[in-house]
Amino acid sequence: MRHTDDIALFLRVLDLGSISAAARELGLSVAVASKRLKRLELELGVRLLHRTTRQLRATPEGLQLAEQGRPLIEDLEALADALRQDGVRVSGTLRLTAPASFGSRYLSPLMAMFMARHPQVRVSVDLTDQVIDLVGAGLDLAVRIGELADSRLVARRLAVNRRVLCASPAYLARHGTPKTPADLAGHQCLRLFGSQGRQDVWQLTGIDGKPVSVRVGGRFESNHGELLRDAVLNGFGIAQHSTWHIGDDLRAGRVVAVLPDYPLRDTGIYAVTPQRHLVPPRVNAFIHFLAENFGDHPPWDRDLLFEHKRRPRSAKGST
Repeated sequence: MRHTDDIALFLRVLDLGSISAAARELGLSVAVASKRLKRLELELGVRLLHRTTRQLRATPEGLQLAEQGRPLIEDLEALADALRQDGVRVSGTLRLTAPASFGSRYLSPLMAMFMARHPQVRVSVDLTDQVIDLVGAGLDLAVRIGELADSRLVARRLAVNRRVLCASPAYLARHGTPKTPADLAGHQCLRLFGSQGRQDVWQLTGIDGKPVSVRVGGRFESNHGELLRDAVLNGFGIAQHSTWHIGDDLRAGRVVAVLPDYPLRDTGIYAVTPQRHLVPPRVNAFIHFLAENFGDHPPWDRDLLFEHKRRPRSAKGST
């Protein structure tokens, strides 16, 4: 029923014995209270109160409404109070999705810390490389990596997503090390494909700071970053990889950066939510928690160097 407030007013009239007393308690004028009671009677199609100059008493229909309606109104008021409390405390079920590899590597180790910090929060995590409709799936938040498609979703950057071209030392020993982007045409380039198509045009940054586009090809491609990482480690070729994915391999020397003076453009790692306003505290708490643990110098970039000294081109165009 639309007029639950009017039923609550009716119940206070019965409890206090007069319209004026109920109106005074609820901060209404007697005229407004009387008008709302008449509106309720018209909507229900029955008289609820007998009014005389000396007394006010409920009709049988009014007594029935009081008996059956009071528990409903009390439950509704309890629910509203609980929701108001949830609006200021970190509680409830946090439902989120994240890319499978990133989630297992960098979200999973943090979940126990987050839940210990917020003991009234329950967490449901869907790890998938598919882009899920947050509203349709009833999710609070998604962690997404790379370029974000235009949408009405709200994004906050959690960390920089640095990317490098990389290959195994064994591959480079067999096939040589590219000196310029044009050299990639003669190499096995391992490509990622997905919902946005095949990534067979790689965008690098030239010595002069201008973008350089190179179409690449090779014998192996996949829609999953783990397979491309394994292919690089096994000496199949050169691939684009985010440093969160292969940072440990770079530090250990299992792979090395290729064409470091022609870097790939950085993108971002984002927390994406369906709306900007009235975001539940549990969602804001988790976003702040991730930003606190990642930031501009995330743990996966520790001890990796990204700034390369630019050297003038030689007559042959090498670096």
